[in-house]
Amino acid sequence: MNKPTGNLPFSESPLQELDQRSREIFRHIVDSYLDTGDPLGSRSISKQLAVNLSPATIRNVMSDLESLGLIYAPHTSAGRMPTDLGLRFFVDSFMELGNLGKSERQSIEAQMKAASSEMTFDNVLSEASQLLSGLSRTAGLVVTGKADLRLKHIEFIRLEPTKALAVIVGENGSVENRILTLPVGTTASTLIEAANFINAKIAGQTIAEANKLIGQMHNSARMELDELSQKLVNAGIATWAGTTEGQPGQLIISGHANLLEDLEASDDLDRVRQLFGELEAKENFMKLLELTEAGDGVRIFIGSESKLFSMSGSSVIVAPYKDKEQKVVGALGIIGPTRLNYSRLVPMVDYTAKVISRILQ
Repeated sequence: MNKPTGNLPFSESPLQELDQRSREIFRHIVDSYLDTGDPLGSRSISKQLAVNLSPATIRNVMSDLESLGLIYAPHTSAGRMPTDLGLRFFVDSFMELGNLGKSERQSIEAQMKAASSEMTFDNVLSEASQLLSGLSRTAGLVVTGKADLRLKHIEFIRLEPTKALAVIVGENGSVENRILTLPVGTTASTLIEAANFINAKIAGQTIAEANKLIGQMHNSARMELDELSQKLVNAGIATWAGTTEGQPGQLIISGHANLLEDLEASDDLDRVRQLFGELEAKENFMKLLELTEAGDGVRIFIGSESKLFSMSGSSVIVAPYKDKEQKVVGALGIIGPTRLNYSRLVPMVDYTAKVISRILQ
C-alpha cells in the first residue's frame, strides 16, 4: 500500500532532528491523546518511560516540543496534547500501519460484491459509505463525479413568479434541491409540462447521456413543447448537472450519529455542530475530490491543515477509486475527530477503495 500523504513536507524539517528521548516523550503524549483524548502530564510520563527521568527533566523536554509547535497545554498547569502539526508529524514519521486482517478484507469484499449484484453502482457507493462508518465508528463519506449519477425523477415547484425549486431525485435515492430562475411568462402548466417531458425522456440517463439525447431530440422537442417549456427543460438539465452552482459532483455521508458519541465537553459539541455545518457545504467536497486526485493513494488531512474543515478541526482519511481507464472518478473515506486510530483506518479505507475500483472496472 502506498504511504499516506498529507499537505506538509517534513523530509527536510528540523523536526526530524529530535533526539531519542524527545521522540519517546512525544510519542507517549500522542499515544495517550489518541487513546483517551486527554492531556498527559510529566508525572504520568515519568511512570511510563523505560528510562528513569525526573518530572522536571520531562517538563524541559515538553517545553522544547512546545516551542517546535508539536504539543500544547490546553489549560494552565495541565498536561500536554499534540497540535495538528504534531499529529501530522506523528503520522508521517512514527505511525506504523496495521495490517488489515484476512477476515476484515473478506467481509469488505463480500459486502461490496453482494451490493453490486443487487443494486446500481450508485447504491453500492452508499453501501460503501455505510460500511466505513460502521467499521470506523465515524462518519463514512463518498464523493462521486456528477456524471456517475442517473436521474429518476424531477419536479419543479414555483416559489415566486421568477423562481422555482427543482427537486431532483437520483436512482440511488439521493435528493437534491436547487433554485433556478424561470423564463418570463412561465405558467404552472409549463412547469408540469417540462417536468413530465424530462421524466418521460431521460429518466435513467446520466448527465452526459441526457445532454446528448436532448441535442438529438432538439427539433422534435420543439414540436412537443412550446418555447418556454423548452427553456425550462434546458434549465432543469443544467441544474441537475450542477452548472448553475458550479458543483460537479455529489456527496454521500453515513453515520452522522457516530460523531456525537463520547462527547464530554461543551466545546466538543460545538466542534461537532461546526462540522455538520461544514458537511452541509457540499461544494467543499468537490474540492476534496480534486485534492484526492492530486495525491497518490490514501490522503490524510488533519485538523486545521485542511482548509475544508479548519473550523471544526476534524480529520479526513480518503482514497480515490478509478474506472477501467484508471481515471479517478470519485473518492471515499471517513471523517471524524483528530483523535482517530490512523494505523487501523488508513489500510481499511485503502482496501475499500480498491474493491470499489475493481467493481467499477
